[in-house]
Amino acid sequence: MTRVIAIDPVHPDPAAIAAAAAVLRAGGLVAFPTETVYGLGANALDARAVTRIFAAKERPASDPLIVHLAAAADLGRVARDLPPIVTTLADACWPGPLTLVLPRTAAVPANVTAGGAHVAVRVPDHPVALALIRAAGCPVAAPSANRFTRPSPTQASHVLADLAGRIDLLLDGGQTTIGVESSVVDLTCDPPHLLRAGGMTFEQLRAFLPQIIYAPRYLHENELAEAPGQLVRHYAPHARLLLFDGAAAAVQARLRAEIAARPAATVGLLLMDDDLARVRTPEVASATLGTSAETAALRLFGGLRALDDAGVHVIFARLPGDNGLWRALRDRLTRAAEGRVILIADEH
Repeated sequence: MTRVIAIDPVHPDPAAIAAAAAVLRAGGLVAFPTETVYGLGANALDARAVTRIFAAKERPASDPLIVHLAAAADLGRVARDLPPIVTTLADACWPGPLTLVLPRTAAVPANVTAGGAHVAVRVPDHPVALALIRAAGCPVAAPSANRFTRPSPTQASHVLADLAGRIDLLLDGGQTTIGVESSVVDLTCDPPHLLRAGGMTFEQLRAFLPQIIYAPRYLHENELAEAPGQLVRHYAPHARLLLFDGAAAAVQARLRAEIAARPAATVGLLLMDDDLARVRTPEVASATLGTSAETAALRLFGGLRALDDAGVHVIFARLPGDNGLWRALRDRLTRAAEGRVILIADEH
């Protein structure tokens, strides 16, 4: 059985943190909240413990993990040959939703990096996560705490739905505060590449890295990934997700036609409030993404899971823009739909 401990997300109980840290030191698995999504943690310097992460998630060994630190001062334990920009980024952006890809030290087991020479590292901005890493006394490897390819968990209930009985302990700190994963920047190339859009926007990163290039990959499971979040199928619900791209009125008209052509009980809608108001019918299951990129990020993965729970066969969503936090949402939805995007022409 997976033990669950409820914990205050702002002032975590030292006894609960100590219990979780002991599990990590003993080679166990602990799910815990970060500001982005819940992570599934193991001692990053213990290859056997890291192997348990892959087994619990059913994650392929070709998909590397992110190593979480309590402070930038600990970078030397896992990364080497740091370029000067690392200090600037760490001072300005850590703790926070930014992951840096750097040359790894020999102390990092090969299974953390999928055998690669580079390691992905960040300092999370969450009191529970920071307290746990400090108490454990080791870097913590922690991908999202869900089954492989499933929507990431933003609540403890999502973790249990996927991993109950597969992990030792879950620290239930309530809802995460951002809702999508960290941005991943590769600093081992020139110019730097943004490999995964996330909680720190491309525009924010350009203030520190003016030459940065957005360079997402769309890999299959048998291909070696440079960093997490690169697979073409990721964050996916059980239902088939279809994305529609185009002007608001044209997309809304197409959605109404698609709904009318199917039994209502088989359809789910994952839309912003404005779109829902013009498309929704009482018979169709729906999940709202709210009115802003921030609310959409918080609700995206939970909405996909809720529609799965409603038993729908197909989910309709609208592809968002590619600026600011919308870029991360566009990436998650595109991968969740395995690239299925229907372009709607504006008849006017």
